[in-house]
Amino acid sequence: MKKTIINYLFLLSFIVLSCKPKQNMVYMSDNQMEEQIVQAKFKGLNIQEGDVLLILVSAMDENAVKPFNLNTINKVGSETATGLNQYVQPSEYLVDEYGNINFPVLGNVYTKGLSKVQLKDHLESLLKKYLTDPLVTINLKNFNVSVLGEVKVPGQKESTTQKLNIFQALSLAGDMTDFGDRKKVKLIRTGDNGLEQVINLDLSRSDIVSSPYYYMKQNDVLYVEPDRNKQVQANSNPNRGLTFQIIATALGVATLIFSLTR
Repeated sequence: MKKTIINYLFLLSFIVLSCKPKQNMVYMSDNQMEEQIVQAKFKGLNIQEGDVLLILVSAMDENAVKPFNLNTINKVGSETATGLNQYVQPSEYLVDEYGNINFPVLGNVYTKGLSKVQLKDHLESLLKKYLTDPLVTINLKNFNVSVLGEVKVPGQKESTTQKLNIFQALSLAGDMTDFGDRKKVKLIRTGDNGLEQVINLDLSRSDIVSSPYYYMKQNDVLYVEPDRNKQVQANSNPNRGLTFQIIATALGVATLIFSLTR
């Protein structure tokens, strides 16, 4: 009887210890939030090969600006003294493998590596040859990131804002699962030289907000590694946990019956 109870208590202790609180579940958990941490400055995005740019050119002379906008549409029902009032939609330009866009009248314009502000200034300077006080508006159409691994809704995500940080990207994927390791997150990013970089990030550290990789860039990939518990579970018998429960229950019942029959 005594030996049976000891065995039962040993098994019960093993089960309790195996259910210890899970680690690496809290973001920025290094208890340094009271210290002053400088947040990374958002510097905007650099244009990459394969980007789709939405560009609109405007000027005082509506007729002179027409050749520089591909999507000039007559607005029905609003005639003016000069004819139909015209509504102009931004035109789409694909950045080709050489980093160029094919712009009306101007021809190939190199854009790769430039920020939107730099490209805006460059186009306006080129258009001054044809227009008086041209104004160029540029937006990026395809701001997409991919979030994979231990997240609830993995896949490619489209952001409505280009100022997207790591935590906002994770929220687009429904946040990490309980098995995601916040200390082991990989960021895969294509550099200006066309080569892919793999950066290891620790989201349990509060100074992640000052990292140069805090803000996402278009076509970035975030991969959340599974924690050790998930890796062990994946490499073990999926029925092992149930087996432990059955054994523990059986021993408990046997011990109770034995003690009642004495």
